[in-house]
Amino acid sequence: MPAIFRAESRKRVRGSVILVAVFGVLSTLYFSIFPEMADDAEAIADAFPQAFLDFFGVEQMHTIEGFIAAEVYSFFWVVLLGVYFAYVSAGMIAGDVQSRRMDLTLSNPVSRESVVLQKVASLWVPLVVVNVAVALIVYVGSALIGYAMNPVAIGMLHLLSVPYLLVCAGIGLVLSVTLDRVRTARSMAFGLVFVLWLVEGASQLDPDYEWVGTLAPNRYYDETAIIVREEYAFADAAVLLTVFVVLVAVATVVFTRRDI
Repeated sequence: MPAIFRAESRKRVRGSVILVAVFGVLSTLYFSIFPEMADDAEAIADAFPQAFLDFFGVEQMHTIEGFIAAEVYSFFWVVLLGVYFAYVSAGMIAGDVQSRRMDLTLSNPVSRESVVLQKVASLWVPLVVVNVAVALIVYVGSALIGYAMNPVAIGMLHLLSVPYLLVCAGIGLVLSVTLDRVRTARSMAFGLVFVLWLVEGASQLDPDYEWVGTLAPNRYYDETAIIVREEYAFADAAVLLTVFVVLVAVATVVFTRRDI
């Protein structure tokens, strides 16, 4: 039974290492420029319209926490990493169906439910590797430049991102079991996560439409509140975990009933 889980986990190693390298380079870049622009960061932020700052969740740019939250986490982590998990998950089932590998897999004594669950479980690799590695990079980097960040806040920032990333993966998984063509599934997963991010940000600009943002998973993960204000929204994380379970359940039901 765990054969699929082991094989899929091995597939995730290379991508996880690349992600760590990317975030390592980004973090190093921003840590290297912060000491020189710390005094001017707030003035630079004030030069932008308030709507722009609200959209990207920019606060206290003169602090290392606010600077890193705005420059690294508000877009690269929330959007790009969320898109990565949706993209990878969108190819889990659709890729095997399109290549006919799924026929070979199901010819063995394994249920369709088990196939879905083992493939989803393989996401533990990027979840653990990327979160642990980047958290260490951020803490060590901030300490090296003399602006050591609160390790608890950093840890919570990454821990509470897990439910959000899982929901992005769940979105991709549902598309993967629904669509036959892997390119279509991945494109739709990419677009949907990005559009949801845009919708949530835009909904903050008009109180009359703020409710629309409740449909977006990033509404329930506020990286700025966590790292800058040290506010940990465990209830929002629980909402995201519930949504993830529902998405996996829906994907499992759809896959077990469809004709491949």
